[in-house]
Amino acid sequence: MRLIRLGAEPSAIGADVRAALTAIGAGTGVLGGVALIGVQPPDCPVPLDAIVVLPKGVLVIVGVDLPDPAVKLEAPLGGQWKIDGWPLVSQDGAPNPATEAVAAATAVAQRIQAMRAEPLPVSTVVAVGPFVSQVVQPTSDLNRGVRVLHPKVSTLLSAARELATSSVPCTADHAVKLLAILQTTGTPPDARMLLAEGFSDAVSPDLAAAHTMLIPKVHARIPMPRKRLPTKAVYLALGGLVALLLLMWLLVALPGDDKPADATPTPSATQPTTVVVDGTTFVPKDTRKDKDCQAQAFGDVKAWLIANECAELQRATYETTVQGKQATVLVADLDLLDVPSAAAFHKVVAAPGSGGVNGLDGKPVPNATFSAGVKGTRVQLTFVVWSGGAGDPALDPIAKQALRLPTAR
Repeated sequence: MRLIRLGAEPSAIGADVRAALTAIGAGTGVLGGVALIGVQPPDCPVPLDAIVVLPKGVLVIVGVDLPDPAVKLEAPLGGQWKIDGWPLVSQDGAPNPATEAVAAATAVAQRIQAMRAEPLPVSTVVAVGPFVSQVVQPTSDLNRGVRVLHPKVSTLLSAARELATSSVPCTADHAVKLLAILQTTGTPPDARMLLAEGFSDAVSPDLAAAHTMLIPKVHARIPMPRKRLPTKAVYLALGGLVALLLLMWLLVALPGDDKPADATPTPSATQPTTVVVDGTTFVPKDTRKDKDCQAQAFGDVKAWLIANECAELQRATYETTVQGKQATVLVADLDLLDVPSAAAFHKVVAAPGSGGVNGLDGKPVPNATFSAGVKGTRVQLTFVVWSGGAGDPALDPIAKQALRLPTAR
């Protein structure tokens, strides 16, 4: 198992969680997978001690610090927890600490679904400490995919083997996308590293193990069609066609009385140098096309593009004048896999604080007035600032007009 520490563990027992995961060791000798330590994905209500991404499932580990060590912990999800027969009283009035842990796991599962990543079962592990000898859980809670345990190698391995049971293992490429969605900082391991942690290759195991059968060659004599000599009518038709072509050539080659044969053709009309939308004049500047859409994005937008297909990103810059002042416009057009993908991406990019697309210099456009539109499989984004780099809500009409500007010339 590969550990990636993104922050400090929010609970004291989190140190035991990290120690147990470290003891499992790298590679697939014991378990495999990747553990994100001290992580808080977007929309998750609390920071998490760990998220363990396995080839067949995801474990969300939340630490709970008990007031004292316990011999026996009764831990029902829907009722009062008891330590050695005494009720566990929470300072915030919650019936038990598992409520917050289940909510965190639900948020992680919803983020994976919203970003359209590889669907894997997401389960909850509540790590309790400083020490618990025995944990008693109702069977119904166990069937819901929740485990309450004192973290050590044996208990975490048992939980992983009982909860990570997907029938379709996650591939290394999909694991890269999944990790990018869950961690907000840093760069996830590449597919080559994840293959060493038990994630499957893109080739299906069933296909790779398939047997082939040699089909014997049949030496059969192929009948050859007999050649037919052309008839007299065919020769007459060919002769007439040649005469007709010769006549047409003479008509074209000989000059007429009113126009010389070597007359210079009329030059084609020049391309327009400006684009006018609803009375606003936009002057085109630069354009660029990129096949790697995710490399030119940031924030949740980048995470979504890592997890989903994008055929091409086209960007163009324009300049316009608003009330005597010059403004700079960036227009981006993303070609996505299908109409549902475009709608899902539009929902992500339209959310405040979700990130966006870099300018042609490879950097985000700060303080820009933003607008987004979707048409079929394509999503259009616009970013408008004054030429000095300052943003202004007064540029909102310009951002909406810019959605109709072309990105390719």
